[in-house]
Amino acid sequence: MLGLLPLLAAIDPPPPRRRGFLLRAFDTVKEVMYGMASHDMSRHAIRTRASMEHLFILITMGDLLGVPILPPYYSLRLLPYVVPQISTWKRRMLRERDITDALG
Repeated sequence: MLGLLPLLAAIDPPPPRRRGFLLRAFDTVKEVMYGMASHDMSRHAIRTRASMEHLFILITMGDLLGVPILPPYYSLRLLPYVVPQISTWKRRMLRERDITDALG
């Protein structure tokens, strides 16, 4: 029977200890402050990444829009990696833009 005690403890873990109200409130405030401080940075990082992806696809697949930048050989080598993004990229590149797009 003594050999089964470690097995029973592994099967039925003890219930988690309840945390105090002040500790939970502190964690909540800490998470809110972190979200307030990093939300703008994460939005900027996502926009930067999207613009870099647009630039990369424009350089590699620019001949789809009539901008011959790279020789077709390199474009064909990269084509399997870019195919899922081509339709949305063409739509975004050819969409009409307004001055309010740059402000938002």
